[in-house]
Amino acid sequence: MISGGATNGDSGRARKAHGMRLESMGLDLAPKSDPPISFGPEDLKGIVAPHNDALLITLTFANYDVARIFVGTGSAVNILFKTTLDQMKVEGFEFDPISTPLFGFTGHDVQTIRQIMLPLSLGTGPHRFMKMTCFNVLDALSSYNGILGPQALTDFQAVSSTYHQKLKYPMGNHVGVVFGDQKSSRYCYVDNVKVEVKRS
Repeated sequence: MISGGATNGDSGRARKAHGMRLESMGLDLAPKSDPPISFGPEDLKGIVAPHNDALLITLTFANYDVARIFVGTGSAVNILFKTTLDQMKVEGFEFDPISTPLFGFTGHDVQTIRQIMLPLSLGTGPHRFMKMTCFNVLDALSSYNGILGPQALTDFQAVSSTYHQKLKYPMGNHVGVVFGDQKSSRYCYVDNVKVEVKRS
């Protein structure tokens, strides 16, 4: 679980307003016209099971294909690591300073360098879906290139299944699919253990 960060604001007042928003607005239960999203036995084709692998996918940031993006439903914000952003060498996008730190499950805080809005695309071809997405830039050791949190998943109305190693999202009358990389997930697990040992 990663908490903190500039979720809907970079101040105590903004975070309090975010928590109270449901009370003032209520839940929107209006029916949607999007196609239903489901997972079945056919989605297990090519998956090595049983497994406990994390869901790692490849996403497109401003025309750069970036692998090893961890789909982390326990992260309060979307994260890009500084080394990844440096390698992309994106230009023409504004950076916003951030003062709110992030907190991991150990309770230690990590200071976010800044925020950046980038065009993020799910899928390819006719099912490619692009939205401007906010990412917190973090200068930290990780075998992942970034973390896709509930903020982006909600914006894309995407549903993930770690078991099926897939991320699905509505695209018009169709359902788009992003496939997980099970092999990379296992390598990243080993690398992350090494990173934690080195940090200790």
